[in-house]
Amino acid sequence: MHKKYPFVVAEMSGNHNQSLDNALKIVDAAANSGADAIKLQTYTADTISIKGVHKIDNPESLWFGRDLYDLYHEAHTPWEWHPAIFERANDLGIICFSSPFDETAVDFLESLGNPIYKIASFEINHIPLLKKVAETNKPIIMSIGASSLAEVEEAVYTLRSSGCRDLTLLKCTSAYPALHSDANLLTIPHLKELFNCNVGLSDHTMGIAAPLVAVGLGAVCIEKHLCMDRSEKGVDSEFSLEPEEFKILVGEVKNAFDSRGAINYGLIDSEKKGDAGKRSIFVSDFIKSGEKISKKNIKIVRPGYGLHPRYFEEVIGKTALTDMHPGEKLKFEKLK
Repeated sequence: MHKKYPFVVAEMSGNHNQSLDNALKIVDAAANSGADAIKLQTYTADTISIKGVHKIDNPESLWFGRDLYDLYHEAHTPWEWHPAIFERANDLGIICFSSPFDETAVDFLESLGNPIYKIASFEINHIPLLKKVAETNKPIIMSIGASSLAEVEEAVYTLRSSGCRDLTLLKCTSAYPALHSDANLLTIPHLKELFNCNVGLSDHTMGIAAPLVAVGLGAVCIEKHLCMDRSEKGVDSEFSLEPEEFKILVGEVKNAFDSRGAINYGLIDSEKKGDAGKRSIFVSDFIKSGEKISKKNIKIVRPGYGLHPRYFEEVIGKTALTDMHPGEKLKFEKLK
């Protein structure tokens, strides 16, 4: 995944609303936006939950009161769609990869030549799945939402000891949508230092502010949900970007990356003409030869091409060796 700019991933999730045509349109939109990749989620309601076991009991959740099994059935991407989605992405020159949620999903994705694996935040404790994914020797991106540092350490150890050599950890706040005040993006450089790996952000906040801050903090991977139209009320649409917004995100991520630049205190080429905006000492009133220099006949003004202001007190009281006119740069050689 090495490239100059951060790797931008458009997450489809359940925003296809159970329409393959919509899913393919989202792939098209991701490619048109300039995203590097489109990401799927590979599971079924049966591989991730059991009907009737749990209803979402958080009243602040978008899905409050829903049975988990029913929600996952609505949100899942049918496995029979995967080949068509992978093919469309390939035709458009965009990477397509997925998050498997159990071992059978890994086998299925391997049959499709899945090039990268994403571990979702809530799968971070699924140790058998982590081992299975790592054994593919493919690059792995793992979100760490809703996880303690100890859980992250165990997951990273499991991946690396099972064969993972290319790991990217994504800071993630597993709330839908997430508040900016809960993003805690300063975790990003800390993750990089702790685990000596690539870092990034899986973002569930509204808008694009968080991804841009993340890039400023060293993120090399940005994941954001993409939908065709939030008014369609897909399962994740409320915190997803529409196509034109995603295009803006991709452009601004590049701008944010370029803005980081390097540590620099000198003049760069584009600033050199800006010296005119600084100040220097100029003659402000006619000075006759033999006259004393005073605060009445010189000024510190723009542009900055004359005598440096640091010499202002030094030249006061000196005698002019020649006539000097208003607007003329003061020079030592004309002073006694």
